[in-house]
Amino acid sequence: MAFFEAKGIVKFFGGLAAVNSVSFSVEEGQIYGLIGPNGSGKTTIFNLINGFFPLSHGEIFFRGKKISGLKTHQICRLGIGRTFQVVKPLKRMTVVDNVIASAFLHAGSKNEARALAEEIIEFCGLVPYKDKPARSLPIASRKRMEIARALATKPKLLLLDETAAGLNPSELEEAISLIKKMSESGITLIIVEHIMKVIMTISHRILAINHGVVIAEGTPEEVAANHQVITAYLGEDYSAQS
Repeated sequence: MAFFEAKGIVKFFGGLAAVNSVSFSVEEGQIYGLIGPNGSGKTTIFNLINGFFPLSHGEIFFRGKKISGLKTHQICRLGIGRTFQVVKPLKRMTVVDNVIASAFLHAGSKNEARALAEEIIEFCGLVPYKDKPARSLPIASRKRMEIARALATKPKLLLLDETAAGLNPSELEEAISLIKKMSESGITLIIVEHIMKVIMTISHRILAINHGVVIAEGTPEEVAANHQVITAYLGEDYSAQS
């Protein structure tokens, strides 16, 4: 039994199949990369996993339980958390209060929620910012806060949507370190990322999609050498030369 499995998932918007018969499985403890050009369906897959969009066809299983058809909050409570490509914090609230808000998914009291939030803030390297308004954070720290809010829901599987986008080289290294740290803590990760340095450095396996369909799946080395992947990212002309 796979820790997580998507079976033939399909999502239509009108007559357009944004995701078309995509199947993959993720083992517990893996860092699983999801790549593809802009508009290929990556974020739509995340939205299908966490119930934000209903499936048109197919099934999704988590730890042996069918989760397709459940509400987003039910899926989150089962242990699937996520971040968003566009970070939208509760801007007027402090960093610690943003994380406390997420901690209430499982915490039975404010003291319990605060204790969990402060532990996660330290884990994410946000202690210097914890009492500052969320709107005052620079982009790298704002993305870390997004991760902290997701971690406060105590996920067993975490979906990370372009957490490295917009970061400078040193911030990128810090983001990679944090992702590895989360993995080492026992969280299974599925990562959408355009920065190949990130995805190729940390992923155990990678799924490549284009126009909503799977074009490759395998180790980072296998996917990077795949003709269809090279064509999708760099074009037919480059592929013909390689």
